[in-house]
Amino acid sequence: MDLHGILKEAFTSLSVNTIKTGLIWLLRVAWIAGTLPILIASLPFPILNSFRALLLSFAKRGKIMPSSSHRFTVPHSFFLHFYLLAVVWTTSLLTCTWYFAYKVAPLGTESLSYPFAASHLTGGSHVFSIHKSRFTSAKDRFNVWKSVFLLLLMEAHVLRRLYETFNVFNYSSSARMHIFGYLTGIYFYTAAPLSLCTFCVLEAFNFAADQVAEFKVEGQELVSITGFDLWGYVKPITRLGWCQWAGAAIFAWGWFHQYCCHAILGSLRERGDRTADYVIPHGDWFEIVSSPHYLAEMIIYAGLLVASGGTDFTIWLLLGFVVANLSFAAAETHQWYLRKFEDYPHNRGMEGELSSCCSCEEAAKTHRYTDILVL
Repeated sequence: MDLHGILKEAFTSLSVNTIKTGLIWLLRVAWIAGTLPILIASLPFPILNSFRALLLSFAKRGKIMPSSSHRFTVPHSFFLHFYLLAVVWTTSLLTCTWYFAYKVAPLGTESLSYPFAASHLTGGSHVFSIHKSRFTSAKDRFNVWKSVFLLLLMEAHVLRRLYETFNVFNYSSSARMHIFGYLTGIYFYTAAPLSLCTFCVLEAFNFAADQVAEFKVEGQELVSITGFDLWGYVKPITRLGWCQWAGAAIFAWGWFHQYCCHAILGSLRERGDRTADYVIPHGDWFEIVSSPHYLAEMIIYAGLLVASGGTDFTIWLLLGFVVANLSFAAAETHQWYLRKFEDYPHNRGMEGELSSCCSCEEAAKTHRYTDILVL
């Protein structure tokens, strides 16, 4: 590599590292800023009652928001926007990161996917030399593929949520949510996937941009050497550690039960039913907690944390925000149930030991419920 190439690589590496550090701290500050007010409002001090009421007014939605409160609100069905954004954004991150990992960060004894990688790495193309030089250690390459794995899990989550929005939920036309809660949801589904791949996301996007530029120059010559190798994309994932697969198992546990709870809620209102009566939901984790879909969401993000290896403080802060936010909402929902129903089961709480419960199908046949409350 000539002097110009060396200087370009050094400058590019410095710029990317500076931007990456800024991005990581921006995400961390944002998660802390979102979590602290919730923690403060949860403190049992009378002096905080006004602040707590203000925060609750932002957090209320669906059945716990008075139907007459339309000021600064949007339809509850706008949850669809969250999941459309989440699917598009997570898919983009996953595509770029996975392609980058396949081309630049091979695991084990695998070599770069291009047959003539050696010529590129000795000066034939700065695209590979600049990017691969930053991921020379086995640990760095492993972390790149770990980011791919986390994004795959997130993709499974947001795709299911989008499916549920179209095929499971039946939002009431009168259900509303505060505009602040809506904007918080937009931010969350932008920042959460990004928090899972900060280790290499900038390099992945830069690499994708370089590949597009190189394609424009080399055209058909580039196409002829880039055949799709499905096993090459999948094999490194099978080489990840026990921590990643343990996290995936926890994620799948929460993922399945959240789907069951959403199926119960969604099936308890007939399509087109706009009545405002409520009954107590039963089935699955509804037998032990008032908002089991919230509990399942916490487990999902706990699984992501375990799969990450627990070494990224940004993901810890992401989980902290999810737990604080959903616990705060679950407490209000639980109080709403107690006020609404005199015969509400008092053994239900915000958390508890999970036990075997009836299936989603059994609950769906016997109970009606007329609103949906989800993250």
